[in-house]
Amino acid sequence: VQLQASGGGLVQPGGSLRLACAASGFQLNAATIGWFRQGPGKTREAIATRRPFESPYYVDAVKGRFTISRDDSANTVYLQMNNLKPEDTAVYYCAAYAGRLITSNKWNPGAYSYWGQGTLVTVSS
Repeated sequence: VQLQASGGGLVQPGGSLRLACAASGFQLNAATIGWFRQGPGKTREAIATRRPFESPYYVDAVKGRFTISRDDSANTVYLQMNNLKPEDTAVYYCAAYAGRLITSNKWNPGAYSYWGQGTLVTVSS
């Protein structure tokens, strides 16, 4: 079982990036997906999550700018990030739990079984 994250890079404020998280060994369409990030000197924080057969949830800091999507044929989830801000600079991680996490756990990084390796997003002019 593996998650492979990609798509990070350097972008100017106001720009966009799309992160990808490809899974092997299990099906993402039956999993709870979480996107987390860890900025410089900060703890890891949850920013978006999607449980099977539900609409995604986003924290206020990214709501309206970030979007989770999924390509079942590629067994890959994406995080589209628009209107990026310098405070979005962080290492971004995708995570998955092979099933539906209960509501109280969907933001809890400790509840996720599988993690990608992290991809760095730098927002700077």
